[in-house]
Amino acid sequence: MDIYESGLKYFSTLKTVDRWPELQQGFERMAAKKPRGWELPVTAYEKVGGFSDSVIPAVVAFGCMQMSIILIDDMLDEDPRGMHNNIGEAQTANLATAYHAAGQQAIAQSDADETVKLSAQARINSMMLKTGLGQMMDIQNPQSEEGYWTMVQTKSSPFYSAALYVGALYGNANDELSNQIKLFGNLYGEMIQIHDDLGDTMARPAGPDWIQRRFPLPILFAHVVDHPDRDRFLELRENAADPTALEEAQLILIRCGAVSYCLEQVVERYRTMKMLLDEMDVIDNTGFEYLLYELVHPIIELVLDIGAELPAELQAIDREKALINRGEL
Repeated sequence: MDIYESGLKYFSTLKTVDRWPELQQGFERMAAKKPRGWELPVTAYEKVGGFSDSVIPAVVAFGCMQMSIILIDDMLDEDPRGMHNNIGEAQTANLATAYHAAGQQAIAQSDADETVKLSAQARINSMMLKTGLGQMMDIQNPQSEEGYWTMVQTKSSPFYSAALYVGALYGNANDELSNQIKLFGNLYGEMIQIHDDLGDTMARPAGPDWIQRRFPLPILFAHVVDHPDRDRFLELRENAADPTALEEAQLILIRCGAVSYCLEQVVERYRTMKMLLDEMDVIDNTGFEYLLYELVHPIIELVLDIGAELPAELQAIDREKALINRGEL
């Protein structure tokens, strides 16, 4: 089943969407990128025993919610790549609202049991409300570790948790299993944020996090932890647009332990997610394992690319993924 093609077809049948070309075109452009988030409801659905394509409405719902979140987030972050730079903030805000509503319509028009639909809509509403609060926290630029993790758990985790949870609902999973899957999704979202923070912080030229004086996890660590290069780092950060200053600041992030700290957080969540997989009563948890390994592998590649030391446990994870890909494990 091609979920992107099926999702596009279902999306075009939604009331009002069927006569809104711009909304359809935006959804089609996103589908062409084959975003991983669209696959989350399917992964949970299949692993709890669901079959056929009856989960497609959930795929469309989270595709719509992801569109809405991205459009708003790009405006809040003043991202130069955002759609608002081309069509203006007014139209972008209107499209974000429409995608949000279309996502709920996707669930409402589905053939699922009414109890399932109501539970799915409630979870999606809760997710979007919490994400909005998280985006507000992000704007306020938390400058403590506690504030950072609160922001991540409010802004980043709810989408992934809800996407897996609703997929499990459509597969008629019991409450215990659905909650295990929800927790897996929470941790998945946290790891996504750590990966994004590492990638954005170590990229060249300097991205918005450097230029706008934001506090992704590696930069936050270098700011609040007492280390020999702290004063020099604070000085360099003020001039991060200068490639030479950026390069030195990034080397300090490696030397002072900021990157290592991020990797420790990845390993800690990886262990918990593996334990959850062992506890889940599913027909086959291979899909969840691939989600986990495909998340960790880019982090490993990033660490190797920037020349930081890779912890032994992450080396073992990478070898295990290679064995799975070759069908040896």
